[in-house]
Amino acid sequence: MSTRPAILIARDVFPEVVERLQAHFDVETTAPGVTRTAQELAQSLQGKVGVMTTGGERIDATLLAACPQLKIAANIAVGYNNFDLEAMTASGVLGTNTPDVLTETTADFGFALMMATARRMTESEHFLRAGLWKQWSLDLFAGAEVHGSTLGILGMGRIGQGIARRGAHGFGMKVIYHNRSRLDAATEGACGARYVGMEELLAQADHLVLVLPYSPAVHHIIGATEIAKMKPTATLTNIARGGIVDDAALALALRERRIAAAGLDVFEGEPAVHPDLLTVPNVVLTPHIASATLKTRMAMAMLAADNLIAYLTEGRALTPLNPQVIPG
Repeated sequence: MSTRPAILIARDVFPEVVERLQAHFDVETTAPGVTRTAQELAQSLQGKVGVMTTGGERIDATLLAACPQLKIAANIAVGYNNFDLEAMTASGVLGTNTPDVLTETTADFGFALMMATARRMTESEHFLRAGLWKQWSLDLFAGAEVHGSTLGILGMGRIGQGIARRGAHGFGMKVIYHNRSRLDAATEGACGARYVGMEELLAQADHLVLVLPYSPAVHHIIGATEIAKMKPTATLTNIARGGIVDDAALALALRERRIAAAGLDVFEGEPAVHPDLLTVPNVVLTPHIASATLKTRMAMAMLAADNLIAYLTEGRALTPLNPQVIPG
């Protein structure tokens, strides 16, 4: 019987990542398309000291009680709202994430999704594919300007800053932002961004982009009340996390044209999507792919693997979320 530590890779990952981990551990992999219920995840973690997770695997007090031998959960994501970090810390289980390696790729996508939303790309493509384009007209799918307009960013971490730089320096946009804490003057200058209160952000943004991490404190931070404070010509783009936006309220606002359009890469309860969002034309919908380039997704998975290897073989971690549990 092997004496090497055993780990679980909870989702299908690149063969190169599996091979890297197999050099150090007994690895249980997961077939493509397979997901586990909470009970199935706990069952698969019996005898495992580590797990590589995505946002779909919940690591909470119930699971930890059933898996007392677990030492580390390495998330292939920057966000970690699938981790009950307090419960993990209480159980002495390390959590890690994958910051930095996806910043620029995700900022690229966020800006692209905002542009597609502003310029009505999905709506016009559906029109064309349906065979409805019979003639050109001056106002055919006339959308909103991007260059020179006001870009509002809610959540000004690494990705938010990347989007701000693209807007300010690439498109001559006036950039305003709101964040839990204000950035230092040098960072604001590099981003070409000005700090404003939440009310001003909602009222002034021509294009509002959400890039804040999810927590219960920001659940539905954008709901009917907040949408009502936006310009009727404004767009809303969410590349943060589902649950930050009240999807039902947004769908109704879009249907009633109380804002012009929305671009959504994340959804509350995903992969389920609120059915009302599927029936309004003025929304661009993508399946949580903001970091999805092969290079970046590989880097994310490799960083998660490196965290597992470093912690389980050397007692250290590259990107710990609760470093207080690391011995020594």
